[in-house]
Amino acid sequence: MTELMGHHAIVTGAGSGAGEAIAMALAEQGAKVTAIGRRQAPLDALAARWDRIFPIAADVTDAEAMLAAIAKSVEKHGAPTIVIANAGSAESAPFLRTGVDMFRATLDVNLTGVFNTFQACLAKMNQKQPGRLIAIASTAGLKGYAYVGAYCAAKHGVIGLVRSLGLELAKTGVTVNAICPGFTDTPMLHRSIDNIVEKTGRSREDAEASLRDVNPQGRFIQPEEIADTAIWLCSDAAASITGQAISLSGGET
Repeated sequence: MTELMGHHAIVTGAGSGAGEAIAMALAEQGAKVTAIGRRQAPLDALAARWDRIFPIAADVTDAEAMLAAIAKSVEKHGAPTIVIANAGSAESAPFLRTGVDMFRATLDVNLTGVFNTFQACLAKMNQKQPGRLIAIASTAGLKGYAYVGAYCAAKHGVIGLVRSLGLELAKTGVTVNAICPGFTDTPMLHRSIDNIVEKTGRSREDAEASLRDVNPQGRFIQPEEIADTAIWLCSDAAASITGQAISLSGGET
């Protein structure tokens, strides 16, 4: 399909999980995709699968590195029209065992990373033309979960940023939205399950079930579902959708 032919999309956290699925979906729709992540090897492997995907290694927590990465991508492919801030990480700990370094690191990648990505990209976008800024947040941005206070705080911050920026850009051609998946079948989820098993001694099956059952549909969200939602937000049909946090969670409240 070529619905997004002529678009230049930038995707962070593109080396695995939802970011990889989003980058592939955008390329399949005809967009040129700049895939950004911290590790070069997974990005190179992704780029080898599709000649519309171009890898650049950069850390979203480093504002200068992101500015340089976006400048490099613009020089090669022109101004971005689609920006998907997907990079993120999650660690769990009881609140009293959450050190300030862990708290700051969680905010850095999950919240400041979105800020750095949006700011570097928006400065290069033509705001008179249709454009999309999309943050991959989480249901943790819509509600609380025990033992992940830092992650919830960061994702709530992402939702606030999206709502504010959506209003700020409402009279331009650029929309700003967040996709909020529930527990998603990605390497990050698998690490969380490993952590539960290690700390509680529960079986892996029980640990998986405890997270899967949070979704009323009794399943994990698939990365491709996030990618499909992002593709819809990039379409003309979503031109009036801005400042929204779209829950992708099987009915979780």
